Amino acid sequence: MIKAYAVHEPKGKLSAFEYDPGSLNAHEVEIDVQYCGICHSDLSMIDNDWGFSQYPLVAGHEVVGTIAEVGSAVKHFKPGQSVGLGWHAGYCHECAPCHSGDHNLCSNAQATIVGHHGGFADKVRAAADSVVTIPDGVDLESAGPLFCGGITVFNPLVQFDIKPTDKVAVIGIGGLGHMALQFLNAWGCEVTAFTSSESKQQAALEMGAHHTLNSRDTDAIAAAAGSFDLVISTVNVKLDWNLYLGTLKPGGRLHFVGATLEPLDINVFGLIGGQRSISGSPVGSPGTIAEMLQFSRLHNIKPVIELFKFDDINAAIERLRSGKAHYRIVLER
Repeated sequence: MIKAYAVHEPKGKLSAFEYDPGSLNAHEVEIDVQYCGICHSDLSMIDNDWGFSQYPLVAGHEVVGTIAEVGSAVKHFKPGQSVGLGWHAGYCHECAPCHSGDHNLCSNAQATIVGHHGGFADKVRAAADSVVTIPDGVDLESAGPLFCGGITVFNPLVQFDIKPTDKVAVIGIGGLGHMALQFLNAWGCEVTAFTSSESKQQAALEMGAHHTLNSRDTDAIAAAAGSFDLVISTVNVKLDWNLYLGTLKPGGRLHFVGATLEPLDINVFGLIGGQRSISGSPVGSPGTIAEMLQFSRLHNIKPVIELFKFDDINAAIERLRSGKAHYRIVLER
C-alpha cells in the first residue's frame, strides 16, 4: 500500500489516504519520495480551478527521491539512484512530438496529478522515461521545484535559441520568476526584473537581475520601449499586455509561462508593426530537464525554498495560498 495525503473535495483539507497501486508495470519505476515541492498548479488542482480535478486527489508533481523498484523492462535505473519526477508521469510514444523528442508536447501524456496519484505520498510510480536522474552536486533538498517551475522558465531559453547577448525581462519575481532571473543571468543575458514589490527589487538584483522596473509605474514601462528581445511573463493575473508588448525590440517575443486565465487583450498593430510575437510554453521534455539539471549544477542555481514536514502539509498549503511563500515550498520526509 502507498500512504499518501489526499483531498476529497474542492478546497478541502488534505488527510491521510492509502491506495493499492497494484503490480509494477514492466516500464515503470517506483520512487521513495524524500522531498516534494508544492506548486501553484497543485493548489489549482486541489481547488478544481481548471475544472478537471478528480477526487480523491493526491497532488505533488515536484518529486525528489530514490528508486525503490524497477519494472522488468527498465534497464537504465537501479534501486538507490536519486531521481526526480515532474508534471508528466508517462507519454504515448506514438505521436509526432514523442518521435521528435518533444515529449512535453504529447497530447496523450499522463500528467502526474491528473487521473494519477502524485508525490504527496511516501511513494509514487511513473513511466521510467518520464523520470530524470539527478546529477551529483545538485542539492536534493531544493531540487524539487526545478522539475516544474524551473524547467518551465528554462525551456523557452532552449526552444527559442536565446543568445547570451539578448536583453531579457521577467515579469513577476515569485516562484517562477526568481528562478528565471538565475537562469538568464547564468545564460549571459542582460536581465531586467519587472516587479510591483519594492521589497523584491533588491532581492531581484541579488538573484541575477541587472536592472529592475516597477511594474506599477506605467511611465517607467513606457520609457523602456523597444528595449527587450524577450519578455517572459510568470504571473497569473491580467496586466496591460500592450504596454509590455511595446517594450520589445522589432522581432521581439512576449512569452507566457504563467497561467493567466483571462483572455489576452492585444492590439494587433503592436505585433505587425514590429514583427513581434506572442507565445507560450509548458514544461520541458525529459531531455531538456536533464540539460537544465546539468546547467543548474554548473552554475549553482537553486530555488529559494521554505521547508515543511509532510505531516504539516495543510499548513504548507495555506502558506502557499496566502501568497507569502518565499519563494517555493518543499515538503520533506
